[in-house]
Amino acid sequence: MSPGPARGRTSAAEGGAPRRGPVRRWQLVRAGSDAVPPSTRRFMARARQRRMRAALPWAVAAGVLAVAGLVAWTVLGTGLLGVREVRVEGAALVTPVQVRDAVGVADGVPLARVDLAAAARRVGELAPVERATVSRDWPGALVVRVTERTPVAAVPQGESFTLIDRGGVAFRTVARRPAGLPLVKVARPAGDDPDTRAALEVLVALTPQLRAELVDVTVEGLARISLRLRGDRTVVWGDATRGTDKARVATALLGEETDRIDVSAPDVVTFR
Repeated sequence: MSPGPARGRTSAAEGGAPRRGPVRRWQLVRAGSDAVPPSTRRFMARARQRRMRAALPWAVAAGVLAVAGLVAWTVLGTGLLGVREVRVEGAALVTPVQVRDAVGVADGVPLARVDLAAAARRVGELAPVERATVSRDWPGALVVRVTERTPVAAVPQGESFTLIDRGGVAFRTVARRPAGLPLVKVARPAGDDPDTRAALEVLVALTPQLRAELVDVTVEGLARISLRLRGDRTVVWGDATRGTDKARVATALLGEETDRIDVSAPDVVTFR
């Protein structure tokens, strides 16, 4: 009799766990360069070049933007290129200090942020200044070019004289009458004063002969304008209209021995 299986043992056939075989372990190994076919390597190289060419414009654009941002921040946001000097050109009646004060730009303000037009307007508000321009001179200077008013007449004001330009703007007061300037007698010299404008119209109409004899122009009203000439002679001008005709007639009568010439109606002249 064959011996039976030992008691307590179970076989695989009886439902026991199967027996395990040997365990396999995987490991990645880098293949040598000769393991990749040349055609594949060439394809991969061309792919890398295409990717680099596609990315290059974006990289350049990003670099340009970064540089531009840095430059803009340096120019607009820092005092590195700020105002260090205000140069004044063409000023004689106003001082450089007055011009710099009128510009109103503090030291260190970024030069690129200065409002040039506003600065020029402020300088132009100085009475002796007819016009002004302001420009930048990098890296740190403002240049103010001033054109001052030219006097065409002097208006007696008590013991002093107020100078007016061709627009009637009163821009300076002096203690003595400037040589070569005619006198204009009006109550209120100003560019918007009708009497002042009328007097200037008369001055423009005068011939060289009349201007050489002129002492002053008196405006007592828009229709009561008169000229005082050397030798205490008077030309009654009337209003400021027909100035060329009046000047021509008055010039023709300068050789007459008369103290008073009335050209207020130049077609009908009287003198005595």
